[in-house]
Amino acid sequence: MAESIQEINLNNDSPTRDNILITSVDQLVNWTRRSSVWPMTFGLACCAIEMMATGASHYDIDRFGSGPFRATPRQADLMIVAGTVSHKMAPRVKRLFDQMPEPKYVMAMGACTVCGGPYIKHGYHVLKGVDRLIPVDVYVPGCPPRPEALLEGLFRIQDKMKRERVLDRERIGLRPKLLVE
Repeated sequence: MAESIQEINLNNDSPTRDNILITSVDQLVNWTRRSSVWPMTFGLACCAIEMMATGASHYDIDRFGSGPFRATPRQADLMIVAGTVSHKMAPRVKRLFDQMPEPKYVMAMGACTVCGGPYIKHGYHVLKGVDRLIPVDVYVPGCPPRPEALLEGLFRIQDKMKRERVLDRERIGLRPKLLVE
């Protein structure tokens, strides 16, 4: 814990470095935000099993600041879409994304979520990528991706959180070009 606080401390004076914290509001807010990512589980197919394995004791996503998987969008800031998104399920994904508070992030996990997977050519019922519906921040490829890949995607989300500005309103109102109604 002390090492992570020292990384945002801009105080260079050695006698007071351990007692006085000097930082910017952006760095402090981003540090707290990336140290407590609350993902919303949205497991639709076989990728959800790998997502559950990531939360289990062997991989333990808790030690990276992303512990409690939320079942409600009102308490989550990261939506992990894992599995095949059908056209019938697409409006529900969009509704849950709209119910999440800002700032919100989306991770597309698995080949079916990223580009339609094996259904891309002949699957008329499958959305050809969830990014046609909601803006995606990180893509985790694989069929199904390993838990290590999901953790790497979480690290990329945390890197994105680290670089954001608190008063930056660029993400608010961001919508993809093609919407599925």
